[in-house]
Amino acid sequence: MSDLNDLVSTAHDWLRLDELPDYPQALNGLQLANSGRVKQIVAAVDASLPVIGRACEAGADLLVVHHGLFWQGAQCITGPLYRKLKLAFDHDLAIYSAHIPLDVHPTLGNNACLLAALDLGVSGVPFFPWKGIELGLRVSVEMECEELLAKVAAATGTKPYVCPGGPSRVRELGIITGGAGSEIQAVAAAGIDTFLTGEGPHWSYPMAEELGVNVIYAGHYATETFGVKALAQRWCEEFTGVSWSFLDHPTGL
Repeated sequence: MSDLNDLVSTAHDWLRLDELPDYPQALNGLQLANSGRVKQIVAAVDASLPVIGRACEAGADLLVVHHGLFWQGAQCITGPLYRKLKLAFDHDLAIYSAHIPLDVHPTLGNNACLLAALDLGVSGVPFFPWKGIELGLRVSVEMECEELLAKVAAATGTKPYVCPGGPSRVRELGIITGGAGSEIQAVAAAGIDTFLTGEGPHWSYPMAEELGVNVIYAGHYATETFGVKALAQRWCEEFTGVSWSFLDHPTGL
């Protein structure tokens, strides 16, 4: 077993939690403590009631997620939130969450890990300024869009939804995992001809057509499974006597 505080402290430094911006409800870091020991880590995307229940059934000591317990902001501890917390307390389950810092990390981040999974043979360059950081990665490639779509499907395990508003041959690919489809206008202004993200609002599709950009909507969930896996794996490489597994609970979005 390893000490929970040691895992939390190292991840805090890896992910630069004190330096990087995020939404207030993200509350990055340790959101719920346990008695202090960790042997089994479970990684998942969302700290939902079904996920916490399955993590407890699996005997996890630590659940690491991308979307934590408090996305709805301050709320009364009743209903589902009460049941989630009670399950975690009863099973001595700690919960750790990392959002934007786990999107943008150069090796553990969702963007970087998705790009690596595409196996394009090129390195990404940070792009898309947001609150003083670069939120995504861009790469210069020369490939048919259909080939890229096949790689995205293989990397995420799901068939992406596509707005074919741009060229059939991809030259400038931008990647921002999660729900960045609403940023299509700024992405197009950055010179991106093909934008890979998770999801977007309805109006992002016709706007992409008008701007001449392909948008690959690969799924909010599907594009954000990478970071939690990478963080759990990194913990296990750093600390002896700790193992991890991924708990797949897709939303279809």
